[in-house]
Amino acid sequence: MANTVSPFEDPQERANAGVFGMACFIISLVMVFAATILAVVVVRLQDPGSWPPGGEVGLPPVLLASTVVLVISSGTMVAANRSARVGDGPGLARWMIATFVLAILFLMAQGIAWWELLDLGIGLDTDLWSWTFYVLTALHALHVLGGIIPMAVVTERARRHEYSVENHRGVTYVGMYWHFLDVAWLGLYATLWWATSV
Repeated sequence: MANTVSPFEDPQERANAGVFGMACFIISLVMVFAATILAVVVVRLQDPGSWPPGGEVGLPPVLLASTVVLVISSGTMVAANRSARVGDGPGLARWMIATFVLAILFLMAQGIAWWELLDLGIGLDTDLWSWTFYVLTALHALHVLGGIIPMAVVTERARRHEYSVENHRGVTYVGMYWHFLDVAWLGLYATLWWATSV
């Protein structure tokens, strides 16, 4: 009787299965964000008034800075993945630390944006524009928080040089998720900008 070998005993097969699983997870999140964006577009098109009402307050300028930070973090994540693929342990550690720091800065900038609006007396229930702003940014921030936890684990493992050319699955998975968050934020930010400027 022949011995049966599970494909998951092969490191490459395990990596491929993990990439497939992460892709399925990201596709489900794409549906969530796409539905949210579509809902905002439909509501905005049906509301002939200005957003925000009176037009005296627009998007907090810090949102643009946070967007730049997130795009840069996607670049550092690409560099981290490249370092992992060629077995550059010190480079991987540096790029993962940079990505983690930028992720924290992004969240801090989002918090500042909320604080600026709350300081002006604009809360979740002030009007439809403010509700949209808080819901969209909170939806993304929660997913960023969810990504920072595994990113912290991967960063610590990279700092300890626990990854190799043959096995750096964690870096790959975190990178996939992080790039998705970057694209999702660009879509959300564009939606907020459009809804505020039309």
